Amino acid sequence: MAPAQLTISDPEAQIISAFLDALWLEKGLADQTLMAYRRDLTHYASWLQSRGAILLQAQRSELLDYLGERIVEGYSARSSARFLSCIRGFYRYQLREGQVTSDPTLDIDSPRLGRPLPKSLSEADVERLLQAPDLDLILEFRDRTMLELLYACGLRVTELISLQVSQVGFNQGVVRIIGKGNKERLVPMGEEALSWLQRFMQGPRAELLGHVPSEAVFPSRRGAQMTRQAFWYRIKIYAQRAGITSPLSPHTLRHAFATHLLNHGADLRVVQLLLGHSDLTTTQIYTHVARERMKELHAQHHPRG
Repeated sequence: MAPAQLTISDPEAQIISAFLDALWLEKGLADQTLMAYRRDLTHYASWLQSRGAILLQAQRSELLDYLGERIVEGYSARSSARFLSCIRGFYRYQLREGQVTSDPTLDIDSPRLGRPLPKSLSEADVERLLQAPDLDLILEFRDRTMLELLYACGLRVTELISLQVSQVGFNQGVVRIIGKGNKERLVPMGEEALSWLQRFMQGPRAELLGHVPSEAVFPSRRGAQMTRQAFWYRIKIYAQRAGITSPLSPHTLRHAFATHLLNHGADLRVVQLLLGHSDLTTTQIYTHVARERMKELHAQHHPRG
């Protein structure tokens, strides 16, 4: 099915790399998964190129032809499902970025495969991670506050670093989050995270900013908004300091937030609202946790448990 020599143009390669970088930051996929996605996208781009087409102008008919050839070549259902997941994500990202005006993957079904539970951390691991920053250092006090808020609210990293002072309701103990698709949600902080945020705002933040005005709740040492890469780099330092060997991603604390809420009896629909998922099907990756919790409760409280 592939052209004799798998080559793509530099612009196509750059488009693929930009998407994979964004995907890693948003979902923290493993290196092997990202490599597989790169192979899939490169293969598809090369296939399109051999037919005089390009990724950003590919039509649904071309995608269907490509999938048909995969079936003839004997690709497994799991492999095709991975490719479709990758290519759907690719075109949704391009739509979001304004690079395409339509999604050729719409109404194309993929094999129904079980979704694995996202990687998370134990409650003990989270506690060690939270304790890792040195509070005598201003930047590390800021980072501790960020970690507390990230875990307490289940925020996406982008939502955390872009948080503005006007979005924090100290009296109500909530943050107003602008999520994907500019959808707003109110998320309670809890007493612990609220306490850390108040202490940070009253002292270390002002010292960090000096006389530089900034609306960013968590500014960099220069008073600007932090980047996702910078914050993720610092999380990895604290994980290493805390002796955490489990795989981490920018989404790990968000998954821990959801998992630990369910472990302590939260309803799946409540978790859906707190995470900002547009529908429950996205949150259903956590149903395994919810089922295990129900089994424990049944065994604990039912007379025949």
